[in-house]
Amino acid sequence: MERGVEWNFEPTLDRIAALMDVLGSPQHAYPVVHVAGTNGKSSTTRMIETLLRERNLRVGRFTSPHLVSMRERISVDGAPLSEERFTEVYEDIEPYLKMIDAQGRRLSFFETLTAMAFAAFADAPVDVAVIETGMGGSFDATNVADGVVAVITPISLDHVDYLGPDVETIAGEKAGIIKPEATAVLAQQQLPAAEVLVRRAAEAGATVAREGLEFGVLGRELAVGGQLLHLKGLKGTYEEVLLPLYGAHQAGNAACALAAVEALTAGDEPLDPELVRQAFLQVRSPGRLEVVRRGPTVLVDAAHNPGGIQATLEAVHESFDFAKLIGVVAMFADKDVRGILELLEPMMDELVVTRNSSPRSMDPHELAALAGEIFGPDRVRLAERLDEAIDVGIGLADEAGELAGAGVLITGSVVTAGDARLLLKAEEAT
Repeated sequence: MERGVEWNFEPTLDRIAALMDVLGSPQHAYPVVHVAGTNGKSSTTRMIETLLRERNLRVGRFTSPHLVSMRERISVDGAPLSEERFTEVYEDIEPYLKMIDAQGRRLSFFETLTAMAFAAFADAPVDVAVIETGMGGSFDATNVADGVVAVITPISLDHVDYLGPDVETIAGEKAGIIKPEATAVLAQQQLPAAEVLVRRAAEAGATVAREGLEFGVLGRELAVGGQLLHLKGLKGTYEEVLLPLYGAHQAGNAACALAAVEALTAGDEPLDPELVRQAFLQVRSPGRLEVVRRGPTVLVDAAHNPGGIQATLEAVHESFDFAKLIGVVAMFADKDVRGILELLEPMMDELVVTRNSSPRSMDPHELAALAGEIFGPDRVRLAERLDEAIDVGIGLADEAGELAGAGVLITGSVVTAGDARLLLKAEEAT
């Protein structure tokens, strides 16, 4: 699909709306749970999907970006479209793409993938679709759907060139997915963002459910391979829910996912507690503080902004008793690189900087120079390629000795996480 690069963003729904019209509006063929926010979107989307599938519903899931294969983005029945089906879906909509292109409105890469997802879900057909925005909300291509439930995960500064310079402006953009008479499930937010979201929900006549008020995490404790949660939903409480993911942020994501599924469910009865426990036990979120190797422990995480990095570091500190932590980092040059490095510095004993496979990746020499200012040059090493950087990181952890409890954290970008998973032969992301 030669449709430009994904990160070029033009704020309009005109092209995708025109395409949906000629396709027969497949996005209206099933109820939609729409997920926006800065951090936690993909994990929350996966949790919602797993809860719905445990209720024997056929579910379509659309997420972005992908870790390794573009097919990961469009999932039916918990599995990415096969290569054959992915090709079929594109070929099915291609004549209509060309029709819109011919009107001088060439559809973008992300718009094309979004249309493919909506068409694939209608064709399946699915009982419900869980749709993650690509960037923002109001003008994101996914917003041609009308979510009966809108979930807004924590908002922080990211994509400021496109979405705005502060959390209020960014929240205003993301609040665009809250539609009239929908239920807005709001994660805990910074106060300026919360005010914008609640105001938007009121204007739309939407029902508001706020983490920490109408629903939330009542308690949690560390458990082997994750954490044990006590959750308050919109319709009941759910005890001893084992979530095989690390960190307070994932507990918050779980609470939002639970509230979203309750909001989608008719009646006032709570969900079956055993169903909830079984669903969360199955949740996987590849590339999100994922253990991909033991001896030494190697973690891969897709965090790429200060908010995400902060949540990741807090989870590492809480869940892993590392005496020494080695960082392997590759980031996009247009991110808040200095802000991320300043957060990493207190927790990292040594840092290995490199590049990932994206053309947006910051030159490792520039990254090393900036890291040297923050960490001191003695704690920073440079590797031209990610595979070399991983080898250096694991070598440094090995030098510390197994008894020292050294670990390696590979982070800085979704692309970095995907590349690392491929290099370390992690299980395929489904």
